[in-house]
Amino acid sequence: MNDQPLADRAVPRRLDVSFVVDGLSVRAAAGETVAAAMLAEGERCFARRGGEQRAPLCNMGTCFECAITVDGVPMTRTCLTTVRDGMNVRTDA
Repeated sequence: MNDQPLADRAVPRRLDVSFVVDGLSVRAAAGETVAAAMLAEGERCFARRGGEQRAPLCNMGTCFECAITVDGVPMTRTCLTTVRDGMNVRTDA
C-alpha cells in the first residue's frame, strides 16, 4: 500500500495538443478526451440547458451532460471525443 497522497503521486501531463474553447487556446495531452482536458483546465460549466449548468457526469457517453458544439457539430459528447490539434469547441451553442 502506498501512503503517499494522490496529489504527490500525480504524473505531469504532456501537453502536446492545442485546441480552442470559446476562443481561448487550451493545451491537452494526446489521447485525452475534450471533457478531461477542459476539467483539467478548471472548466466546471460546459453548457446551460433550460437555465441549468451542465458538466460531465457519467464520463461514458450515457447522460449527454457534457454535450457541447465541437467543430460545428452540436450536442457532441465531449467525454467520448478525443482532443486533436486545431479543433474548435463552443460551450455557448
